[in-house]
Order: sequence, then C-alpha cells, then structure tokens
Amino acid sequence: MNRHSSDGQAPRRLLLLRHGQSTWNADGRWQGRADVPLSTLGEAQAREAAARLAAGDFSRLVSSHLQRARRTAEILGEALGLAVEIDPELQEIDVGEWQGLTRAEIRARAPGALADWSEGRSESTPGGELRADLTERARLALLRAAASASPGDRLLLVSHGALIRNLDRLLGLIPQSIDNLSGRWYEVDGEGRLTPAELVWLADPEARTASPTP
Repeated sequence: MNRHSSDGQAPRRLLLLRHGQSTWNADGRWQGRADVPLSTLGEAQAREAAARLAAGDFSRLVSSHLQRARRTAEILGEALGLAVEIDPELQEIDVGEWQGLTRAEIRARAPGALADWSEGRSESTPGGELRADLTERARLALLRAAASASPGDRLLLVSHGALIRNLDRLLGLIPQSIDNLSGRWYEVDGEGRLTPAELVWLADPEARTASPTP
C-alpha cells in the first residue's frame, strides 16, 4: 500500500538502527560517549544485518561518529554500495559518572538511582546529558536527514540504544528493549512530521544480545 502525506507526497522512510555488540556491551559496562570498538560478535552481527538489508534500496547511510556505530555502518555500506555520512548528533547519550560502570556497580554506589533512570523518573544520570537534550538532537537529526531526501526515499541511520528508546518515549511509545542491530522505522512527511513505525530485529535471534546499557 502506498501511503502519502497530506501534501500528496510519499513519506521519507528512515530505519534507525542500534550498532552491533561492542566490547563494553559484552562486559555489561555503560558506554555513553566512551569510544569503544565492536566485539567479534558485533562485527558478525553487522555482516548478517547487511545481508538482510541487501534488497532495501536505501539512498543514504548516516551514522554516529562513535566507532561502534561507525564501524557497523561501514560494514553495512560495503554491502549496500553506500558511503557512510557522519552526523555527530546521532551519538549516544552522555551518561556522566556512570560511564564504564556495570549495573551492579551503579546499584552499589546509588541504590534506587538505576531504577529511577530506567523507568523514566530521573531526567539524567549523575553528571550526564538531559533526556530532553538527547531527544531533541535525535529528532532534529532524523528531520535533517529526511529534509535532504526525496519523497519516497529510504534512509539507513546507525545510532545507539538509549537514543532510540528515548526518542520512542518522546513520540509517545512505551520504550522497548533495543538489542544490538535492532531498531525502528520512522516516517517523515512533506510537512516535517516524524511518525514512528515498526520495530525490526536484524541479528539472528540466537546471536542477539540483550545489552541494555547505553
């Protein structure tokens, strides 16, 4: 079914993905802005995702500059024949004092704080970026990418888990767990309205890793 916006144009479709597993995902450590690489499994997840996206007919590929996202995008781009464009506004949330810590270490330092963050009762981690700042830059990054595309184009963006979950929250959805190499489709109409669509999972279910740490 062809969907059109109120101005008669087909919407731009954007697939926003989380990067493959990083070495700190594997260790259960909160990354935030720490620039850590993909793990061996993360590289394999990206190659598998590339095969599943081969028929996607994407016109552009945009990535966070952090290497776990950028390397994921490079693997996807090699398979899809797309150059990787960098948008730093797609980078992960700054988790401040929690960077490098495990969930157990956070709970030991600040009982209850992790639950407050995960359930949306706190607006930032200690010394970290405000949710409102994260979601605004994420929203603008998607709209900026869509604005440079033609009606009906499909764009692929590689970013981070907390960014996707909090963007969902901004758009009125119940935040879902975003595994490595999973994400969500969004649509942007000719009037610049951003609408969430379906979730996708591109890694093999047995190889997917629930890595909830940003």
